Amino acid sequence: MGSPSAPAASSGKAVTEPIVITIAHKLGKEEALRRIRPALAKACETFPLLQAEQETWSDDRMDFRVRALGQLVAGNVTVGEDTVRLEVTLPWLLHKFATAVQKTLTGRGRILLEKK
Repeated sequence: MGSPSAPAASSGKAVTEPIVITIAHKLGKEEALRRIRPALAKACETFPLLQAEQETWSDDRMDFRVRALGQLVAGNVTVGEDTVRLEVTLPWLLHKFATAVQKTLTGRGRILLEKK
């Protein structure tokens, strides 16, 4: 006999509030999209513990799922004319790393979107 919440925890479903990061930019939507589109694949190359399972683009929005340390992480990125909004939902086992994840994503996002 299991509790109703047991399947969610064992299946890796998120039980935490999402991390939401909004980064302002001055690139325009098309240039920001050009820079953001390859970012997930590059992140997986840079961080071997990160594996992309799904990346789906629909216009200016990407929905994704990755595995980090064996845990499923889901999120989306929406690219606007002057902002990029990233929403990531961590499973409860990774939630203690939320602050570090938020700082890392914010810093790397700002570097990626700097006007050069």
